[in-house]
Amino acid sequence: MIGWRGASRLYSEGYRDGFALACRANRRVREGFGLTNVVVMIPFCRTPAEADRVLEVMAQEGLRRGDNGLQGYVMAEIPSNIVLACEFAERFNRFSIGSNDLTQLTLGVDRDSGELAGFFDETDRAVTRSIESLVSVAHDAGRPVGLCGQRPGDAPGFAAVLVAAGIDSISVVPDSFVPVKQHVAAAEGLMAGPASGGGPTA
Repeated sequence: MIGWRGASRLYSEGYRDGFALACRANRRVREGFGLTNVVVMIPFCRTPAEADRVLEVMAQEGLRRGDNGLQGYVMAEIPSNIVLACEFAERFNRFSIGSNDLTQLTLGVDRDSGELAGFFDETDRAVTRSIESLVSVAHDAGRPVGLCGQRPGDAPGFAAVLVAAGIDSISVVPDSFVPVKQHVAAAEGLMAGPASGGGPTA
């Protein structure tokens, strides 16, 4: 679960050609097809220095953040992404919280462990406080924050935490769309009353 994955692969010799191919495909979609709303999202990025290495490889392949409106997103799924949020915000346009990995790495619980399954809880205060901290710091830096994961559809309380934190968006699988929408609407109603508006998009 925390082995050779994510950003570390993208600049390594063992996977460099694969990432170069992905960059070329991205350029073709953006420049050839004109779909300039396509962005690059970097997963499991452990340090700002690692972010710099990935961005350098992207630039070498003709994908430089800011050129032709290109945006770069970073998954926020490691405690270092929270602790060093200001530095990651200097390198990326947006954060996308991966709540499964953030939970397992914050609590030290392998999410596939049956013996420790009772400890794996995305609503644990250590996890929700990390999310609240990230949203606050990111917003201060002018960076929006989204979340992808199943939990907001399963737990109204977790959706309420996200709304209270000021999350900008929640990405869900199709079968979770309706319950997440309902949970977010209920949380916004509790927070602001009948005149509430805005809030995250699902």
